[in-house]
Amino acid sequence: MAETSIEWTDATWNPVAGCTIATAGCTNCYAMRMAARLEAMGVDKYVGTTRKSGGRAKWTGKIVLDPGALAAPTTWRKPRKVFVNSMSDLFHPDVPVDFISQVWVTMAATPHHTYQILTKRPERMAEVLSVAEFEVLPNVWLGTSVEDGRVVHRLDSLRQVPAAVRFVSFEPLIGSVAGAELLDIHWAIVGGESGPDARPINPTWVDEIHDACRRAGSAFFFKQWGGKNKKATGRTYRDQTWDELPTFSPAC
Repeated sequence: MAETSIEWTDATWNPVAGCTIATAGCTNCYAMRMAARLEAMGVDKYVGTTRKSGGRAKWTGKIVLDPGALAAPTTWRKPRKVFVNSMSDLFHPDVPVDFISQVWVTMAATPHHTYQILTKRPERMAEVLSVAEFEVLPNVWLGTSVEDGRVVHRLDSLRQVPAAVRFVSFEPLIGSVAGAELLDIHWAIVGGESGPDARPINPTWVDEIHDACRRAGSAFFFKQWGGKNKKATGRTYRDQTWDELPTFSPAC
């Protein structure tokens, strides 16, 4: 486990390492930079997961399974919100279904934790989790990332996922998602890109999401404006901090 400063969770758990660039939202992925640092520090499971390109770390596509990390949450007594695979994607096509099943076993055995799983591949999430062996767990929230209008279709795939709570991360928000339908999506996180090469966010794009949340009854969480110095830009929207969380919803 690693404690984290990510505003919408408490800790991270990474039984998988490594990923593949999927769409424009991946261009400046913080996890690529972090994986390169961890490899340089001698952390074995990140070896070979990134390469240098144009002076920056990029995913190589190598996926590393870490069976030794599977039982880690069973040793955490204090209830936590746990971001699963902050350094990868549990539903990457190279992660075997059997390994995903082992992650499910751990989450089922630790109902005092709330697990948050985010993927850029919700169509595989829906396919894998639709089989009988995967129980809908009330302590597992399942989500997808949507960075702009080109990938809004991921929401349709997410709606096909059997889950107690479904959520979307509009981060990094690099374009308008006007018209996004949040019906049956219980929670929306919104955030601008941060870091040295951060792309700008338009406040109108945030308004669009806020209004969509109000229409659908989805909780709205504004994470940050982002930029090169995210602390300087802060996370105040419409003169307040938005830390709404989803209410429990029966599986559907």
